Amino acid sequence: MSFQAYLDNIKAKTGKDINDFKKIAEQKGFLQKGKLNSEVKAGTIVAWLKEDFDLGHGHCMAIFAAFKGKKE
Repeated sequence: MSFQAYLDNIKAKTGKDINDFKKIAEQKGFLQKGKLNSEVKAGTIVAWLKEDFDLGHGHCMAIFAAFKGKKE
């Protein structure tokens, strides 16, 4: 599955796109000024997304990668 396909599936499941997740992550302190807080690890993001949005591990990691700057 391509990176974009992960993002498309996340939007279909949650109704939220990557920008929505970035806004929520900013509110939670995971991102600061659009950049991933250096103290935040993948496991923290994965646990949050699984708990709050019922996403699978691969989808959570796609969001984490987007937070780190991956675009495609």
